[in-house]
Amino acid sequence: LGWNIPYGFNDSDLRITARQLAMFLDENDEVPWKALKYTCGECNYGGRVTDNWDRRTLLTILDKCYNEGVTAQEGYSLSASGMFVVPPDGDWESTVDFIDGLPLLAPPEVFGMHENADITKNQNDTNRLFSTLVLTEGGGSGGGGGGGTDDKIDAVATDILSKLPDNYDMEAAMIKYKVKWEESMNTVLCQELIKFNRLLTVIRTSLNQIKKAVKGLIVMSVELDAVGSSLVFATQPAMWKKKSYPSLKPLAGYVTDLLERCKFFKQWLDDKPPPVFWLSGFFFTQAFLTGSKQNFARKFTIPIDALIFDYEMMPKNSYRNGPRDGVYTYGLFFEGARWDKKAEVLVESQPKVLYTEGPVMWFKPIKAVDLTLYPHYECPLYKTGDRRGVLATTGHSSNFVCTIRMPSDKPSSHWIGRGVALLTQLNE
Repeated sequence: LGWNIPYGFNDSDLRITARQLAMFLDENDEVPWKALKYTCGECNYGGRVTDNWDRRTLLTILDKCYNEGVTAQEGYSLSASGMFVVPPDGDWESTVDFIDGLPLLAPPEVFGMHENADITKNQNDTNRLFSTLVLTEGGGSGGGGGGGTDDKIDAVATDILSKLPDNYDMEAAMIKYKVKWEESMNTVLCQELIKFNRLLTVIRTSLNQIKKAVKGLIVMSVELDAVGSSLVFATQPAMWKKKSYPSLKPLAGYVTDLLERCKFFKQWLDDKPPPVFWLSGFFFTQAFLTGSKQNFARKFTIPIDALIFDYEMMPKNSYRNGPRDGVYTYGLFFEGARWDKKAEVLVESQPKVLYTEGPVMWFKPIKAVDLTLYPHYECPLYKTGDRRGVLATTGHSSNFVCTIRMPSDKPSSHWIGRGVALLTQLNE
């Protein structure tokens, strides 16, 4: 929880950090906080960290213990409730007794997290347990007991095929939405339609083939057998994932989400660009955001490299007309916090509510030199709740989209400890 990638921190990291701490304290009259933070946060533990956002999390956690208040203030609090404090000065035995008096099970607040983190942890443990149980199930339909499985595969495939829309007419799309210097969204739309056509073709072909395979009309290949197993266990087939957008949804949720995406682009294709874009519906979200910047850059003859996004949280849930510059977007979800429309700041999650919908956001291109900073939290936006991905050449995870400045009346370290992030889609 709170990390994008699990790291193999071990006892050797702890031992070398403790030795360095003792060495620095013995050899210096004043505590060298900067050196301590660097050796621990950048070398001993930080040397294992490959994700920039994980490094931010690590340094934030470290700042809780490596700061001047630890030595200057008696009983310095390490948690919001004050349950966990720095032990009072004393001998070894008194320190051990103090530690023994702490709770055996550490609550989420020790790590700076909300109490809902316990629910997330329990859900993750349960999901791992059931995923392991599913792996123990037989994959084939041997002997005489395969009829029920084959019937289920055929029924599920038939149901999905009946819902799939036809492929988009790319010739008509390119005629209606021609490549224009002043409108980059035309190119973005056509690129998205091409990607969805590829995905729909793979899904339609694989389902038609698995229906024939279970009837014995064609050979059941390894790939088709994997598709059949996925239909039985209600998971996304690996064959689809190769052409699909990132998604952790089960089969039913994935198909529903796909149909909604196709409907969104169908309406755009048949009518006109919507006033508020469904940011979660895009295959390549970064291309859409870059297209918005490009429109602004060409309109005002500004180098696109000199532009950044400013963000404004809109009060309404829908708009009839889009903004003059930039784009209105919707469809994002908060994890670890929620947006208060009245106060217009990030606030704590409600108990037992893990995710909340974000407001309509105005992605507003401006010159980087014109940006006015205000108290905010640099909130990372991810495509899926897994957060992890392949490390791209940009230095970010392939699952990472961008950062959004969210107004906040609390320091960034508070929300970093909470593991607050925005997601384009949930796992359900």
